[in-house]
Amino acid sequence: MNLYESIVNKEEKISLIGLGYVGMPIAVAFAKKINVLGFDVNESKINAYKSGIDPTKEVGNEVIKNTSVDFTSDEERLKEAKFHIVAVPTPVKTDRTPDLTPVESATRTLGRNLTKGSIVVFESTVYPGVTEDTCIPILEKESGLKCGIDFKVGYSPERINPGDKEHRLETIIKVVSGMDAETLDTVAKVYELVVDAGVHRAESIKVAEAAKVIENAQRDINIAFMNELSIIFNKMDIDTNAVLRASGTKWNFLKFSPGLVGGHCIGVDPYYLTYKAEQLGYDSQIILSGRKINDDMGKYVAENTVKKMIKANKQIKGSTVAIFGVTFKENCPDVRNTKVVDIINELEEYGVEVKVVDPAADKEDLWNEYKINPSNAEEINGVDAVIFAVPHEEFKQIKLDDVNRMYNSNEEYVSESMNEVAASSEIELEVDNNNKVLVDLKGIFNREEAENNGFAYWRL
Repeated sequence: MNLYESIVNKEEKISLIGLGYVGMPIAVAFAKKINVLGFDVNESKINAYKSGIDPTKEVGNEVIKNTSVDFTSDEERLKEAKFHIVAVPTPVKTDRTPDLTPVESATRTLGRNLTKGSIVVFESTVYPGVTEDTCIPILEKESGLKCGIDFKVGYSPERINPGDKEHRLETIIKVVSGMDAETLDTVAKVYELVVDAGVHRAESIKVAEAAKVIENAQRDINIAFMNELSIIFNKMDIDTNAVLRASGTKWNFLKFSPGLVGGHCIGVDPYYLTYKAEQLGYDSQIILSGRKINDDMGKYVAENTVKKMIKANKQIKGSTVAIFGVTFKENCPDVRNTKVVDIINELEEYGVEVKVVDPAADKEDLWNEYKINPSNAEEINGVDAVIFAVPHEEFKQIKLDDVNRMYNSNEEYVSESMNEVAASSEIELEVDNNNKVLVDLKGIFNREEAENNGFAYWRL
């Protein structure tokens, strides 16, 4: 009996190493068909799962309560499994070079507990070559086993989209690869147990690694183009959304929109590809240009918020701005690498007090990562500007009348310091009749309705 048949017959287990936004949904999906060991080094996370709580909100508490996943933080229990899936983050360092620490650490942990006859599949996004050149040597060193003889390795990049209830593990074609034909066949069959959309068998591990890293690089470049258009059209006093609606009527126009590009995928993965290219003597042009535009968008939004406030007769230093949404994307609690923090930091440089509202955000991570303690929407009043940065579904229920009640009703006057800011920003200080500054990055509200109701409205 081969490994696949043993797994299907529940004679062998699979393990999921890393139970975050990607790993946990995978573990839950497989547990419906086979025996799954869910491992994470974070004991508090494991305890939450054991208590039926889903801190990622990816599948919900009810699913966690009823899943048969055997959650553990005891690494020695990995010896119970023969098919291992590693799904840990691959962030970048402050110098924007790949940080392989999490995947190397997870690989060492697995290596210490690897048994003969096992298959190890990596899902973490990496540049081509990491699985074979970095991970395999670690596995061999820690286990004392020989790859290709005692154990085999594959790669299957994750494609789960956090917060997306439509594009899930089951509905997205899964790219799979293996170090040889036999491994590829086993990896493909195991994933076919849960992926209804089917699998694509890549020609090699490097092909699969490359396929993943360019998926997000392509999206990053397209959004960067939209952001650059937004900057240009803003200077022309043209509504970018209106332009995109008109262009979108053509059958082959790609429907992207401007916005903040953060998170642990699109805002990170392109740096993995450009890093490897630089090692080979090629300096990326298009990819890094797109990254620069997207990395600067938080500062751009903050600057335009200040300009709007100046035109609306607002004193900048000592003013208060409320920001709705701080996660890296809508309907998701993940705050890792969120570009909303760039807006906050830039506004604080101007001496602005920032209040953050986000019922979806993971409050513990928000404090640990950024020392931000969010407010409730009901607590927002007396502010000088409101920014809707992330279009959570909860925020789409908010009416303009609700927003109107948040502002400072006191009359503001232009000060000498405001004139200095205006001069440094190279803008003409024209007072806007509408003095309730509303920055609506993703167009939650109707622009015409907002302006007719006395809002100084701006969006990307």
